[in-house]
Amino acid sequence: MEKTQNFTEGKIFSPLIRFSLPILFALFLQAMYGAADLLIVGQFGGANADVYVSAVSTGSQIMMTVTFVITSIAMGLTIYVGEMIGAGKRDVAGSIIGSGIFLFGGIALIVTVLMVFCAPALANIMHAPKEAFENTVSYVTICSWGMIFIVAYNLIGSIFRGIGDSKVPLITVLIACILNILGDLLLVAVFGMGASGAAIATISAQAVSVIISLIFIRKKQLPFDFAPKMIRFDRQHTATILKLGIPIALQELLVSISFLVILAIVNSLGLNPSAGVGVAEKVCAFILLIPSAFMQSMSAFVAQNMGAKRPDRAQKALWYGIITSLCVGFAIAVLAFFRGDLLAAIFAKDAQIIAPAAQYMKAYAIDCLLTPFLFCFIGYFNGCGNTTFVMLQGIIGACLVRVPVSYLMSKILPVSLFRIGLATPCSSFVQIVLCLAFYFYVKKENKLDKNKRASRLTPLDKDVI
Repeated sequence: MEKTQNFTEGKIFSPLIRFSLPILFALFLQAMYGAADLLIVGQFGGANADVYVSAVSTGSQIMMTVTFVITSIAMGLTIYVGEMIGAGKRDVAGSIIGSGIFLFGGIALIVTVLMVFCAPALANIMHAPKEAFENTVSYVTICSWGMIFIVAYNLIGSIFRGIGDSKVPLITVLIACILNILGDLLLVAVFGMGASGAAIATISAQAVSVIISLIFIRKKQLPFDFAPKMIRFDRQHTATILKLGIPIALQELLVSISFLVILAIVNSLGLNPSAGVGVAEKVCAFILLIPSAFMQSMSAFVAQNMGAKRPDRAQKALWYGIITSLCVGFAIAVLAFFRGDLLAAIFAKDAQIIAPAAQYMKAYAIDCLLTPFLFCFIGYFNGCGNTTFVMLQGIIGACLVRVPVSYLMSKILPVSLFRIGLATPCSSFVQIVLCLAFYFYVKKENKLDKNKRASRLTPLDKDVI
């Protein structure tokens, strides 16, 4: 049996950083994975480059929303497995994972059917520019046919983060990233297949990555017993996974929808603003890597310590994560605010695309100072099992702040992408206030409960303690 990362004893900061680094690298590769499609169609799309960039931007945002929802439900599996390992119940982990595989297999089939048939309607809802409409539908349809591989690809990462192994997810995404870039260069740059070629490369890369990863995993000693017969429906395990994962997924869905609303507003402004914001979103995927890595690692770290009844370690990990990611976030904020044009030029050559992208990124630069707090709090509360609160603060941020602010800003003439983008930091600020209030409320309640329990002890009990 292979030894896994035990977060319940010893130092906190260095194990958290060591666990976060492979996740950070995996997220970097994941961002590269998504950015490769946009970069290559932008650089090798020829006369239709702006059409392909807009189509891939809108199509990938739709697919990203669906993927985020699925991976958020899978976070329930990560938390559940992490809690069992922290509590020393590793014998239960295999059956939990088997139930998770069965559950997500069913989800993949349902989502495939829905996405294939709804691709034109989704492109229409997103106000995809008429010049890029057919390419957008094509991108979404092709990616939807490979949904089983998208689910399997992300499920592997969720399982191994739950057992404290962040290296297997890194290997999985590394394989996919390399294959996707090679596929994009072949299908887009050589064969000129545009957005459709980018979609084929994406799905093919994930399919091959899943197959290679499964071969690798079979040769790896796992810290739990597992057999194919465990892949079955288990009411208790399935209910627990969904209970933990659905609130996270719902808030992630609403957050993603709020960003889709912003993109739809921008799409209505024309092809160049649409392509520019698409480029900015890809750049922002890199900008937010550090807090995103801490959010994912925080969930597993906190889940193990809460399972081991060590909330003190979980709280220290939270503040270590915030301070570390904030230090990096400040430097990135300065770069994004003052030289966003340099970052946008990586993905596009057309000045009419670079200018709106840089304008939009100024707002994201402000968000770089807020996401270290927000993302680490979300990871912490997920690890504690407070997923209902995570859902509620996400709904408030998305529905009551981000969407209304972006809509109101779009009505101020002349329309400014910077003002529209300010909806994101406004939402982050409100969500941070909610997280701080909930954090200190729970801390106060736990202290009161502890004092009540202590007051009930007799002198003899206290001596024993």
